[in-house]
Amino acid sequence: MKTLKPHPSEHQIQAAIFDWSAAEINHYPELKMMFAIPNGGARHLLTGARLKREGVKPGVPDIFLAVPRRQCHGLFIELKSFTGQLSEDQGEWIGRLSAQGYRTAIIRSIDDAIKLITEYLEMPMDGQPTLKPWWMDRRHPDSETIATA
Repeated sequence: MKTLKPHPSEHQIQAAIFDWSAAEINHYPELKMMFAIPNGGARHLLTGARLKREGVKPGVPDIFLAVPRRQCHGLFIELKSFTGQLSEDQGEWIGRLSAQGYRTAIIRSIDDAIKLITEYLEMPMDGQPTLKPWWMDRRHPDSETIATA
């Protein structure tokens, strides 16, 4: 993994997180369920309008780990540089996601991100139910299971 400047940009932090996760995937297979949410960045006006119409929302955190632990449905991470500030939209999203049972965090360094993610993944699941995917639902026409009355 590359050595980062003392105060890396959000992009550098995020790239380093995914470099680390690729290297640790055998130790933490759940990292396969972590992905970036590409909400930020400069875009052409037409691209921005198209993405907004497709449901892109300002302020949604940068990374989601879609793995439940304890009473948390998953982990959302908002990345900020050393001097970066949360926007009003970002603060509102973090509050709403937390209220819905998601773990949320604002991270400013790769070390803090790795610590957060590993501690989160090492928490017990506390009996979270395993639900069948919708395509396994007996009421779905493409179901692989047979409904019995």
